[in-house]
Amino acid sequence: MDSGSGGIKAGNEKLPLETGDGNHHHLHLHNQFFQHPLKMVLLFAAVALSCLVLYHSAYPFEFFPSSYNPSSAAANLSSPVKHKEDSDLESVLKKASTADKTVILTTLNEAWAAQNSVFDIFLDSFRIGNGTSRFLKHLVVIALDQKAYTRCSAIHPHCYTLSTDGIDFSGEAVFMTQDYLKMMWRRIDFLRTVLDLGYNFVFTDADIMWFRDPFQHFYGDADFQIACDYFKGSSSDLNNYPNGGFNYVKSNTRTTHFYRFWYTSREKYPDMHDQDVLNMIKHDPYLTKIGLHIRFLDTRFYGGFCEPSRDFNEVCTMHANCCVGLENKIHDLRIMLDDWRKYKSLPPNQRALNRLSWRVPQDCRTSFKTLHTPNKNETQKTKS
Repeated sequence: MDSGSGGIKAGNEKLPLETGDGNHHHLHLHNQFFQHPLKMVLLFAAVALSCLVLYHSAYPFEFFPSSYNPSSAAANLSSPVKHKEDSDLESVLKKASTADKTVILTTLNEAWAAQNSVFDIFLDSFRIGNGTSRFLKHLVVIALDQKAYTRCSAIHPHCYTLSTDGIDFSGEAVFMTQDYLKMMWRRIDFLRTVLDLGYNFVFTDADIMWFRDPFQHFYGDADFQIACDYFKGSSSDLNNYPNGGFNYVKSNTRTTHFYRFWYTSREKYPDMHDQDVLNMIKHDPYLTKIGLHIRFLDTRFYGGFCEPSRDFNEVCTMHANCCVGLENKIHDLRIMLDDWRKYKSLPPNQRALNRLSWRVPQDCRTSFKTLHTPNKNETQKTKS
């Protein structure tokens, strides 16, 4: 794993040796002490041990902002303990990864995994995309309940069950309900585990269609790059509106610290989902302190219903974002695939003219307007 921008260096403090003020009694003790070398050794050993203890006590908190609870920070920065679940996960990741330990991840519950639901449409997009079918062998499906795992195992080789005690994720998680929030934060915590195991990943929501190789437009110098609901023209502009449904993350010390910080920040911003919290913390000086390099992906290549990719000749992925309701997503995703099939059926000279446009969103547009009207002039609460 990349060592990042380097370790923390403790300051070098010289502890002054008290010589007294000329008092005869102090001088007598001074002479008596230096006549016993063993006492000198023991004293210096005690001082060195005390400094070492103080250094290690301070180390876990130096990277975290002063506003954070030290006990919470210490718990989050402790070295990961590998459990049986981690070993099982690592086995699945190893089978699916590329030579450089990169995997593609998505999450599913029973509602999305059911036959003729989102999962089937998602897999179809890989099969009909331009050169995207080869990515299926690197796709790991994270099932959030047993029925999703059973369905996944029947049609895909790389499946993993992510269980959460006392929480049932099998039904449709309605946007911004408590079940929805728990599911989103469970995902962030899980992705941190993947990074801890040394794997880079592309995380993709299952309502994202893969039409071309997305790796061709990723930035080689970025630790964390993420798609946008709305793109403001510069990949480095922190005022972009990120969407957590699609991101490419390299495993290194910077990203593992970042995902811990992101997950811990939910306590500071209760009742907000991961994207809204990311919008709150993306300007935090802590990210500069750890040296995290963030890039935002252009909707020209990574579009969605919020801001579609306009050119069929360039689009890599399209996301059913700005959409509320499973049936609305399924309806519009099917139309999207039909539009793509129509594009692929055209002769090359007709494709080059780029006269096609997406017929979506349809049901998704009306579903989202009932929830929220986007306003680019204010900080927007983003959507999945």
